[in-house]
Amino acid sequence: MTQTCVTAEQLQAAVAAWRQAGDSVSFVPTMGALHDGHIALVKEAQRHARRTVVSIFVNPTQFGPNEDYTRYPRQLEQDRALLAAAGCDALFAPEVATVYPPGFATSIDPGPLARQLEGVFRPGHFAGVATVVARLFGLVRPDYACFGEKDYQQLQIIRQTVRDLALPVQIIGVPTVRAADGLALSSRNAYLSATERTQALVLSATLRRIAAEAPGQPDCRVLLTAGEQAIAAAGFAIDYLALCDATTLTPVTAIDAPARVLVAAKIGKTRLIDNMAVLPTAS
Repeated sequence: MTQTCVTAEQLQAAVAAWRQAGDSVSFVPTMGALHDGHIALVKEAQRHARRTVVSIFVNPTQFGPNEDYTRYPRQLEQDRALLAAAGCDALFAPEVATVYPPGFATSIDPGPLARQLEGVFRPGHFAGVATVVARLFGLVRPDYACFGEKDYQQLQIIRQTVRDLALPVQIIGVPTVRAADGLALSSRNAYLSATERTQALVLSATLRRIAAEAPGQPDCRVLLTAGEQAIAAAGFAIDYLALCDATTLTPVTAIDAPARVLVAAKIGKTRLIDNMAVLPTAS
């Protein structure tokens, strides 16, 4: 049975009882509108700890003024049923005032890693992400926390934040879950029309092609240019298509270490992101 906690006191009482019993705790922070990708995070969390907490909190500080905070899908009862079926121990569904109580004034600046790629197009976004994740870690006090590789830059920033602030939690990255046709699962996919959903397949197809062809290429910029053309031809407005070092996210033109190819593009009113690993050719 999944226990629902709305206040910090309810959550901390539940975690304290588990700790007293000697149980370890895993944590999966989400914004709700759960899908199979989120459930994969829950299942991974359960492999690492005896108890699992999932939070559902649509964090206002990571949305820009013209983004979709007010219309972001909210379906708490459906999400609660999915978590119960997955065997989650506790759902933490706080109000904004619980996460950001009166007088809350701290913000984490994740530094240069947060000012490229997504940071160029969503200024302040990762400060909101790092701050809310650190705040949630302080409330839950987990041993482990699971994040999806679909939000790869976010994952790297959270790893950096935990390392820099010496937070006592182990971060676990979980591979992107995709639909059978290759589209990365996302809560924002619900915004897509049937036609846009079909057009969106160009994103994963382009990433897959670059990931396959980049190793061994002396200069991968021609692959990125061809990829941009394919994505634009499918009706997308591209924010970026980039090939980057897998750790630092600095741009690379040849693959001599693990890399990532990342994309962000908008079709209609929906902005989608995706990425894939690119590995050097074995010598």
